[in-house]
Amino acid sequence: MKTIMKKLFTLSMLFVATALFAQEEATESKLSITGSVDAYYQTYLTAPDNEGATFGTAFAGQSGFALGMANLVVGYEGEKAGAVIDLVTGPRGAGATFNTDIVDGIVNQAYVYWNVSDKTTLTFGRWNTFLGYEVIAPAGNFNYSCSYLFSSGPFSHMGLKADFALSDDLSLMLAVTNPWDTNDISMTGEYALGAQLGYKGQFLNLYYDSGNAGGLGFEVDYTGGFDLTDAFYLGINAAYNDNDGSGFYGAALYPQLAASDSFSIGLRGEYFALHGDGDDLPSVFATTLTGSFTVDNLIIKPELRLDALSNQDDGMFYGKFIDNDGAPTDSLAAFTLAAIYAF
Repeated sequence: MKTIMKKLFTLSMLFVATALFAQEEATESKLSITGSVDAYYQTYLTAPDNEGATFGTAFAGQSGFALGMANLVVGYEGEKAGAVIDLVTGPRGAGATFNTDIVDGIVNQAYVYWNVSDKTTLTFGRWNTFLGYEVIAPAGNFNYSCSYLFSSGPFSHMGLKADFALSDDLSLMLAVTNPWDTNDISMTGEYALGAQLGYKGQFLNLYYDSGNAGGLGFEVDYTGGFDLTDAFYLGINAAYNDNDGSGFYGAALYPQLAASDSFSIGLRGEYFALHGDGDDLPSVFATTLTGSFTVDNLIIKPELRLDALSNQDDGMFYGKFIDNDGAPTDSLAAFTLAAIYAF
């Protein structure tokens, strides 16, 4: 009898433990943890590595061995609502947040959302920008270095947005936020408006602030791409910005070829120019050739980049372009080897 009772007790404990484990699994399934870590080595092919040469774009601006960033994205999804916090550290994270947080680059994104219906979601907080082809976290980009178009627009927005799924192929986003890259609080009393219309992977993006207090002004941006074959993809980005008569415009093409399941090669060709008062304002044509080799969750990216400037009579255009003698010049080339682990 004691043996039977002991077995029944053991089975009861196993059942209770299994039930508790299943309940815990169901609760934990609402929690998601993702992120990435990256580092790189960069050497300039047409300039000394010890003279501070740099391209005029965001991130990856060091020579020698350097850290990119590490980020941890934690999300919790309830039945109707949820929250996401994206914590980031390292030079890339500090650059993306303009060092305005308590610790440089600690908060990349932090927002709550409410699924009002199957077709409508409201998001409140700070989220990464909807403008442009590229993103802050390098695991989401094909090229490791960034474009001029991405570097010149906003990185993040702080405010309220509404996403509408108008159909299976058509989407609309409307937003009201703090002005350009004011990621925490705004003391100006001004706000920005944003909108995005998406159709089958093609997106027309609009952004507007008054341009006061260092604002961006107006920007229209197209981001999209097409699978030309099963192995060949062509990404496209074009933008025009105006802030009281001056600004920038440009376009970039991203042809990418998947040579195998683990290796792809891609090119970014970009033309970027300033506009405003006067003729022959500075412009740049940048060509970046990137390989992408994947081993499990590790991505190795060797990259060659050449930027060529035009119309530099009034001084240098972003960055610091010098030759091997340290004198100003109109071109800069570099080789970069990056390693990214995404989880």
